Amino acid sequence: MKEKIVVIGANHAGTATMNTILDNYKDKEVIAFDSNSNISFLGCGMALWIGKQISGPDGLFYSSKDILENKGAKVYMETPVNKIDYKNKIVYAQDKNGNKYEQPYDKLILATGSLPIEPQIEGMDLKNVQYVKLYQNAQDVIEKLKDDSIKHVTVVGAGYIGVELAEAFKRNGRNVTLIDLADTCLASYYDKDFCDAMSKNLEDNGVELAFGQKVVKLEGKEKVERVITDKQTIDTDMVVFGIGFKPNTKLGNGEIELFKNNAFLVNKSQETSIKDVYAVGDCATVFNNAIQKTDYIALATNAVRSGIIAAHNACGTKLESDGVQGSNAISIWGLNMVSTGITLSKAKALGYDAVCTEFEDYQKATFIESGNSKVSIKIVYDKTTRIVLGAQLMSNYDISSAIHMFSLAISEQVTIDKLKLLDLFFLPHFNQPYNYITMAALRAE
Repeated sequence: MKEKIVVIGANHAGTATMNTILDNYKDKEVIAFDSNSNISFLGCGMALWIGKQISGPDGLFYSSKDILENKGAKVYMETPVNKIDYKNKIVYAQDKNGNKYEQPYDKLILATGSLPIEPQIEGMDLKNVQYVKLYQNAQDVIEKLKDDSIKHVTVVGAGYIGVELAEAFKRNGRNVTLIDLADTCLASYYDKDFCDAMSKNLEDNGVELAFGQKVVKLEGKEKVERVITDKQTIDTDMVVFGIGFKPNTKLGNGEIELFKNNAFLVNKSQETSIKDVYAVGDCATVFNNAIQKTDYIALATNAVRSGIIAAHNACGTKLESDGVQGSNAISIWGLNMVSTGITLSKAKALGYDAVCTEFEDYQKATFIESGNSKVSIKIVYDKTTRIVLGAQLMSNYDISSAIHMFSLAISEQVTIDKLKLLDLFFLPHFNQPYNYITMAALRAE
């Protein structure tokens, strides 16, 4: 009899888990449960859809129930799991038609994802108050934007999702206000000078910024009409919340050990505190190489990698995660920003004796007369150990590939001095003989 591996949650982490098992271990039986009607929706493309930068949502899906079942899995959609008996290894679920399932397992992989943080304020039940995570959320927003009476949209939360949505609604022809409790945008990913450059970019393109403000309530009769902050009243026709996510770990039932933010605490093999039970994606922890500690970083890339690792371990192949650096990127009206590791401000807050080295120059040789843009780079490192802790780059040029090298540098605990004379090629079409990476490293104390 084939060993049964049950996967709960079939989005990015769950899909990666199933594909890895189905492609490599034909002797395993894969059964999956998901509460949604679709899987593999790339939420990062939601803003592109809303902003009319892509024609529709079809390309935002890369897998489906049919694809996975054609490879040998059994996938139950719209079938939420309501209980797990960890002692007897049984999963209990019920579909939308009331059909109940009692599914025994040999190995269990939890890919239950995350849930939007919902502020506990008055007026959240008004119409046109939105969250954006699932395909259905985006579809709902798109449908409502067909109503020309929605002239103003307020976006609450100026992290990646909020900034991308602010651009999207503006591209869609709406007036936009972006609110955040912090005094700038993207504060978790970049130091203030980079954040302020993006804030200026948003303002230059017509987004009204309301930073350093707390939303205290929403007002309206049936639909939302006003956002009340601790500093002003904003007339609006739609409010979209993107203030963060929390791990969805209720199925742990108090039996699985949790991290400080209630994510499932896993080891480098993705195994939880219960034998034969693994957790992957947004519901689980990661090992952060930048700080050399267990951490929580919810990214689709982390979800996919963790799914692959859990799948191999569940099937008997020992494999450990190399850890992550939280590499990320954003592109708003042509301003590209990428980062990995931790910022200077976060490094200092964590107690590192951290400093940074910075440089700005043109990407290509200056005699290249077209298609040349300035690049700003910041490398954060520990003054005592010299180890690189983080890097940030910003340009109108596509400098995104450069961050991969810094991601590897952090993973391998490379020192800033190692980068000073690193063999980096030169060709005028691409860069300069004294390129910005070399020059930033050479400037290090």
